[in-house]
Amino acid sequence: MGFRLPGIRRSSSKAVDEVPKGYLAVYVGEKMKRFMIPISSLNQPSFQELLSLSEEEFGYEHPMGGLTIPCSEDTFSELTSRFNVK
Repeated sequence: MGFRLPGIRRSSSKAVDEVPKGYLAVYVGEKMKRFMIPISSLNQPSFQELLSLSEEEFGYEHPMGGLTIPCSEDTFSELTSRFNVK
């Protein structure tokens, strides 16, 4: 059972390299699930905290081609569900 987060997309396996205009690929959780988040989410204070954690843990090297977020999928989903995506 799942739910959809406004503006957050889970990437399909068909087009792993494609990132739609206006979105950023992020990898989350132990299994590194790929999500597409709107660039507008970068302004959210809670997401900026995640970016700081990511920088501390991984630096600027992201071998998967997207941003790796150091939190569980549940935490990421809960946090992003509260974003005011316009």
